[in-house]
Amino acid sequence: MQQGFNLIETLIVVALIGMLAAIAYPSYSDALRRAARSEVVGLLHDAALRLERHHARVGSYADNDSLVTPLPTGSRHYRLQAQRDQHGFTLLAQRMPGTSMAFDPCGDFQLDQAGVRGNPGASESVTQCWGS
Repeated sequence: MQQGFNLIETLIVVALIGMLAAIAYPSYSDALRRAARSEVVGLLHDAALRLERHHARVGSYADNDSLVTPLPTGSRHYRLQAQRDQHGFTLLAQRMPGTSMAFDPCGDFQLDQAGVRGNPGASESVTQCWGS
């Protein structure tokens, strides 16, 4: 009676593990991309709410001497930039180079004071990228 694994059995096990990994990895990567998109959408909505609160207190979206509203700087995959003046704001979450989102088909994420959403540089629709 033979004990242990022989070479053929070991190769079969390695091949099966490789096939399972080839099937599972794309699903895992897609889930990570969707999570990063959800995170940046939440970040943009949080920054927009902070700016609306600032506007309700001061009457302007821009910072002044009486009140400065700090905004989040971004996430692991996106850098947040805010352009704001007295009457409006535009928030832009740009993909950071060298991250897994650098070549995401949703591109960058943009939100303004009217709630208009956009995805500059996207090859997918705004509805798909923003999740609703």
